Amino acid sequence: MAAADRIVVAGAGSIGCFVGGMLAAAGRPVGLLARPRVVDEIEAHGLRLTSFDGGDRQVSARAMTVSDDAAILREAAIVLVCVKSADTAGMAITIAAHAPRDAVIVSLQNGVANAPVLSRRLTQPVLAGMVPFNVVAMGRGRFHRSTSGDIVIAADAAATAARLSTAALPLRASDNILGVQWGKLLVNLNNALNGLSGLPLRDQLSQRSWRRLLADQIAEALDVLAAEGIAPVSTTPLPASWTPAILRLPDPLFRAIAGAMIRIDPQARSSMWEDLQRDRRTEIDYLQGAIIALAERHELPTPISDRVVSLIKAAEAKHQGSPALTPQQIRATMR
Repeated sequence: MAAADRIVVAGAGSIGCFVGGMLAAAGRPVGLLARPRVVDEIEAHGLRLTSFDGGDRQVSARAMTVSDDAAILREAAIVLVCVKSADTAGMAITIAAHAPRDAVIVSLQNGVANAPVLSRRLTQPVLAGMVPFNVVAMGRGRFHRSTSGDIVIAADAAATAARLSTAALPLRASDNILGVQWGKLLVNLNNALNGLSGLPLRDQLSQRSWRRLLADQIAEALDVLAAEGIAPVSTTPLPASWTPAILRLPDPLFRAIAGAMIRIDPQARSSMWEDLQRDRRTEIDYLQGAIIALAERHELPTPISDRVVSLIKAAEAKHQGSPALTPQQIRATMR
């Protein structure tokens, strides 16, 4: 990728710093548009990018352009949008004001609604994407990737996925990115459960009572997607429709199957747990909320999603982090 093909991460938080930093480590010209706090942290410490697989890279602040000034977008050939879903419309306005007309915009965000929001507000081509892994901000410029998987973005004539891909950060193109995004959304339904549990992801998923709750929630969502005519693409080698049955397996069988498909750090937690701990607005409306919105269209009940949304919003309102609930407490009083 030539210097003219500058990549700018628009909204460099945990995912954006990790992805942008990995691209910079591979020698790509990268700019990070970030909040002043993040800019100060990177300028003081650079980026240290660690991973569940033992990866550990140090990237100097001098290897990137880091700024809180949106003018950084003016030289972008590719813009990677990494803001929270609620901030997508605002970032679209910023991109429209500063990015070149021929820049390619790639949404690396949770949920399925962000690329359409960007497309409605921008004249540049917009590609939807899916990031399968979690990244945790550890402080002092360290961002830790705690789960496995490759980034997927929509296939396009410019072969943007191949242009971005590196040996250490592979990106794959898909002709069915919407199906891929819905498949990831099903997995992301656990973000809220993990946030409510207060447990590391691996500890939570090692308990059959938590897996059964997640299985019931995914089964509920699969019914809604079927009514809408959506066929989710699994993030694992097994079909999405098998996920509830796998989650309900006894512990030894579940560990044998899941261990071959996904790797999770012992201390990995979901982004929604981190949002609650840091007293930030969560993306619950773009995950469980997306399922509820489709269900209402088909007059289908979603008692688990309804309950989870209400509990996450209650936790947000209390500003006390994770409420550390049990599966039984979450199931209580579901309508």
